[in-house]
Amino acid sequence: MAALAGPLLLFLAADSQRFERFLALTGFDLGSLRAAIRSDGFAESLWAYLGGDEPLLLAFAAEQGLAPDEIAALALAATAPSPED
Repeated sequence: MAALAGPLLLFLAADSQRFERFLALTGFDLGSLRAAIRSDGFAESLWAYLGGDEPLLLAFAAEQGLAPDEIAALALAATAPSPED
């Protein structure tokens, strides 16, 4: 899951419209995004964003050469509460 967070962020940033939408919907600007990348929970928030946009999820899955259900399962696992919560 965390291993694909980097490629997911690069995927978002590779397309200006896709990246601008991500920034607008998450409230990040470039400065706050840089800080957030280093914070705990950032990968999970990326997966939550991806899980909420099926066309984006499908495009990312295709780019990664993974089945959409594999990516969807990763997104779901990333956003599920941990057992100790």
